[in-house]
Amino acid sequence: MDLFGSPEAITLVDDAEGGVRYWPGAVDAQTAAAWFEALRNGARWQSQQRPMYDRIVAVPRLLAAYRTDALPADLPLAPMLALVQRLAPAPYTGAGLNLYRDGQDSVAMHHDTLRTLAPGQPLALLSLGAPRRMLLRAQQEGAKAVPVDLAPGSVLVMSHASQLTHLHGIPKTARPVGPRISVVFRVRSAAAVDEDREDAP
Repeated sequence: MDLFGSPEAITLVDDAEGGVRYWPGAVDAQTAAAWFEALRNGARWQSQQRPMYDRIVAVPRLLAAYRTDALPADLPLAPMLALVQRLAPAPYTGAGLNLYRDGQDSVAMHHDTLRTLAPGQPLALLSLGAPRRMLLRAQQEGAKAVPVDLAPGSVLVMSHASQLTHLHGIPKTARPVGPRISVVFRVRSAAAVDEDREDAP
């Protein structure tokens, strides 16, 4: 079943679950700018550290996270959820926010952690702020990365199946770029929800 049917979508990867599709103008410029300012000024941004090999390193971007059943009224996350529901309907349970402050903030090539995702459900990524280049690469020897310039107000949707076949990332850049926010809506797996309950104070 094609979850992402829309005449405005650009298909980047095709698979049985809808693949990877891109809507460059999902939100008008004025709304996208207002949403960016509201999130930049009002989200609960945090810096994090993660172990990498034999040392602890700072995550090169700021992060925030919200459950979709408890979205704060002072942030425009509810209309964002409604937007991605129209493009890629799914029972989204969480919104993960990333703030890329400049060209030195990045995320390495990766696929989302599969055990934390509900099988068969998509991930929907809304981009706000300055444009930023994402790389998309098949997980096969010799595959070349495909660049996708994520415009403000754009939505990129990735099927669960695409996380098994492709990697994606936002590389660092020496070019002067403004700040960017991504809002990623996911459907968490039952196992991940159970882990959240066990970790709750």
